[in-house]
Amino acid sequence: MTRNLWFLLLALCMGTLTASAQNLAADSSTAAGGASAEAASNPVAQVRKNQSWEYGPFVNWGSGVGDRSDFKFLWAGVQAGKPLTPVLKLGFFSGQFEYSGNIMPLWQAYTPAPHLQTFTCCNPEQVWIAPESGGTYRGVSLTPVILRWNFLKSSRHVQPWFQGAGGLIYTTHKFPPSQLLPRAGTSVWNFSPQGGAGVHIFTRPKRSIDLGVNAVHISSASLGDKNPGVNASVQIQVGYTYWK
Repeated sequence: MTRNLWFLLLALCMGTLTASAQNLAADSSTAAGGASAEAASNPVAQVRKNQSWEYGPFVNWGSGVGDRSDFKFLWAGVQAGKPLTPVLKLGFFSGQFEYSGNIMPLWQAYTPAPHLQTFTCCNPEQVWIAPESGGTYRGVSLTPVILRWNFLKSSRHVQPWFQGAGGLIYTTHKFPPSQLLPRAGTSVWNFSPQGGAGVHIFTRPKRSIDLGVNAVHISSASLGDKNPGVNASVQIQVGYTYWK
């Protein structure tokens, strides 16, 4: 009788433990399913809450403005960044601060072909004609400082942002084009202060298509004999971002 009672108690204990394990597994599965469903319905909130790393490729196409409107640009590279703060409540400007950077192994500028150019200067006015370089310029660019503000908005799939940044450009020939005369060259090194705005459009959790517009200034800071620069260019950026 005692032995049977022990067997009965043992069976009850095993049954209770099994049921508890099954309930825990079901609860975990439900919680995981709930978290997954929440991320799918609101991927913006997910990456905002997790302060997720972002990285991915992008391509830029742009044009100079003003006296550089005949300059065209094609750049491509990869970018990475991470929000450094939780959401800061600042009224309309509520959002998160993010630090990021990029590298562009493809940097090309398309300028008018080499030609004779008429120049004027001085008082009294002097006029002369000199050959000017031109064509396609190739190089690489590094933007180690991108300071971005991700706005806090109600959208579940669209994350707007604006940014300011500073970069460095190296070209295989002196850029921008200049007179082919002694002590009239520019520089193979240029700086690229810039600012812009854009959006992440989430296609699914932790994946987004990115659209942006940047105004970029290109200047050698007088590293060469002359510094004509590109006072302003408008760059359209398209990218794809992975969030981790």
